Amino acid sequence: MAEEYPSAGRATLPAKDVGRLLLRCADRPGLVAAVSTFLAESGANIVSLDQHSTEQTGGTFIQRTIFHLPGLTAARDDLERAFRDRVADRFDMDFRLTEASKPKRVAIMASKEDHCLLDLLWRNRRGELDMSVLMVISNHPDLADQVRPFGVPFLHVPATKEIRAEAERRQLDLLRGNVDLVVLARYMQIISPQFLSEVGCPMINIHHSFLPAFIGAAPYRRAKERGVKLVGATAHYVTEELDDGPIIEQDVVRVDHRHTVEDLRRLGADVERLVLSRAVLWHCEDRVIRYGNQTVVF
Repeated sequence: MAEEYPSAGRATLPAKDVGRLLLRCADRPGLVAAVSTFLAESGANIVSLDQHSTEQTGGTFIQRTIFHLPGLTAARDDLERAFRDRVADRFDMDFRLTEASKPKRVAIMASKEDHCLLDLLWRNRRGELDMSVLMVISNHPDLADQVRPFGVPFLHVPATKEIRAEAERRQLDLLRGNVDLVVLARYMQIISPQFLSEVGCPMINIHHSFLPAFIGAAPYRRAKERGVKLVGATAHYVTEELDDGPIIEQDVVRVDHRHTVEDLRRLGADVERLVLSRAVLWHCEDRVIRYGNQTVVF
């Protein structure tokens, strides 16, 4: 069942001088010791450390470490190079080092439905989502007046199947090199493989079902016709395979025979808002590590 939205204030440590180290590699002895020793010798204090191995032996090792290092901003580049030379190359690690004090630069893409878009803007204004929304891009002008009070630029880029290539070129001109994350808040256009390869950052999509059920058109009508007992939503990273990217978060709400199609649509929108906001929050807090077509969320 859909739960109360998780508090963004779970970590009370001030963001200044706080680093996040995320890594993934083949599991083997000595990984935790190597990372911990490196950070200690660099003058950092480990605040928290979460790890997961996909198998007892021979699996994939995944770890998220939060540390405090005075003067991190000035030392970050040297710290990253040293970690690569002394630890990552030795263990063939994929890793990412970020600073908690630098919010992700985010663009939101939408069409005509407003519930996910406005929920993200509202939560961000309340301080529940630690991100900087640089722009809203929409293929329809309908939501401009609703976005304006949030002080976020609203950019209308018409996009249909017939002019998709031209529209994506204009969108890429706006996005490429300027944002760290693109959120599809019920953006009702297919994203091409070329766009994905050129945008230069992850993309998160919200899908109006507990995937893989009821994909495609009129999902709530089809759900009503099937007499479903649960309505759900799925947030996932966008890949070239439509609605098949690594899942970040899912949730459901119970329904019954008394609910109309409109009831299902309303309840589904509520779940979509929660699921998408959680996924965006966790991504912006560097809690999500991808491996294969799956994710680990710490």
